[in-house]
Amino acid sequence: MIQSSSSQDSDRPFVSVRFTTFVTGTLCLPFLGLISCIFISVFFHFEDATKTHCQVPNYLPSISASIGLTPERYIWRFCIGLHSAPRFLMAVAYFTFYHGRLTNNCLVELLSYLNLTCAFSENIGLLLLTYVSSNETHSIHKKGFVVFTGSALIHMLITCLLWRAIKMYSMSHELLKSYWWKKRLCVSSVILCAAASGFYWKHNKFCEPGIYTLFALCEYLMVFCNMAFHLTAFWDFGHTDVTLAAPQELKLI
Repeated sequence: MIQSSSSQDSDRPFVSVRFTTFVTGTLCLPFLGLISCIFISVFFHFEDATKTHCQVPNYLPSISASIGLTPERYIWRFCIGLHSAPRFLMAVAYFTFYHGRLTNNCLVELLSYLNLTCAFSENIGLLLLTYVSSNETHSIHKKGFVVFTGSALIHMLITCLLWRAIKMYSMSHELLKSYWWKKRLCVSSVILCAAASGFYWKHNKFCEPGIYTLFALCEYLMVFCNMAFHLTAFWDFGHTDVTLAAPQELKLI
């Protein structure tokens, strides 16, 4: 349950956490997990993590390589497993947020439903690429990565469109700051995705030294932009709480 911190309710709260704490903790999990996996891969499994199909020099592991080794895969799976359920809750919270501010508009209604679908598919794609590593079933892992990346970019674009519609009415200083960052992180993600795709194609076509390193670097930055985009919820729901509660009276029928 997500509610305003000032609202009074007849439910008895079991746990009540500020949404700012909730979203920060949720997004710290994949951030710290990815940093840990990359660090371990570079310093302990460098040869295995950076090898390429054409044996050209490479100096950074791709995300798929860094989360496909042991113990890196278990660290990543643990972090994403804890992170996934709150992400679904955040998607529903945003869906409610849009419906509370944008009404009587068929296009906006359609975009809000599409945005919710993309948020769910982004999370499902992330779970798929996490629990099916590239070393196990490469084709399924690749499909999970495509679903995650495509859904994430579409989700960002639709979100910016919805926030542009919200701006036409009124926005607080915090919401304006959130919108400012959303736009820039969305543009950055699209540019980085295009650059990563170009480097990936060039590596597979020409096998030039260092090109896969540039692909991996763009991949890191794109994922960090995605995390930062979701972290803007810090401003969007700054005055709300996440509460686990039960009714005062429980009746057995």
